[in-house]
Amino acid sequence: METNINPKITLVGAGPGSKDLITIRGLKAIESADVILYDALIAIELLDMVKKEIPSIYVGKRCGQHSFTQDDINILMVKNAFEHGHVVRLKGGDPFIFGRAQEEIDYAESFGIPVTVVPGISSVIAVPESQGIPLAKRGESSSFWVMTATKKEGSFSEDLKYASRSSSTMVIVMGIRKFKEIVTEVNKYRDSNTPIAIIQNGTFEDESCVITTLADAIEKDFTFDISKPGIIVIGKVVSEHPSFLNEEVMRVLHSAL
Repeated sequence: METNINPKITLVGAGPGSKDLITIRGLKAIESADVILYDALIAIELLDMVKKEIPSIYVGKRCGQHSFTQDDINILMVKNAFEHGHVVRLKGGDPFIFGRAQEEIDYAESFGIPVTVVPGISSVIAVPESQGIPLAKRGESSSFWVMTATKKEGSFSEDLKYASRSSSTMVIVMGIRKFKEIVTEVNKYRDSNTPIAIIQNGTFEDESCVITTLADAIEKDFTFDISKPGIIVIGKVVSEHPSFLNEEVMRVLHSAL
């Protein structure tokens, strides 16, 4: 029995959060999909672009509550591609930045299924920018270092130490739950007055941002909703945030009392 189904997969970066930060190419891929497999960190409004009869399957992972393992996702992609045709794998941010895209590509291609990648605006750049924080600035930071807080087994990444010893801007993802441990480690190598930004739900309407310093981050108790995604930015460039001067004035006044 002949079939007209031509299996293919497109990995689409949905951008940092807000629905209008996806690329035009990404939108076109969604509109042409036969099946959507989507992550937790996308704007759910993007699914309104999908034809009503098209299955949209949630495969997100949040704070250890995984609805599917990576192996499950790989199998679902291939199964739906053979059964329906064009599978769009809708991923938060950019597929290749901590998105495990290469694993999905390798698995799909092992079945002879062609895979296309649509780059997305990465949250590691867009979220600090949404708060007016440049990751590089002449005279302050000529580079930035993006890293996860911990390795798979839970220990600190060596990159955290190496970056702390440099003058680079540090952008740490997936680190909210270990915020206190992170700033304590970084404080071993950097000035205690180094400014920090903790940004959650970046580019969404309920985006929040806390501005502080290494010293205050260690001394004070900051509580964060660990169910929400967050990015930690450490470096002199955080002083460009509009509220940093006010925070600095308050610190000086408090120390004088």
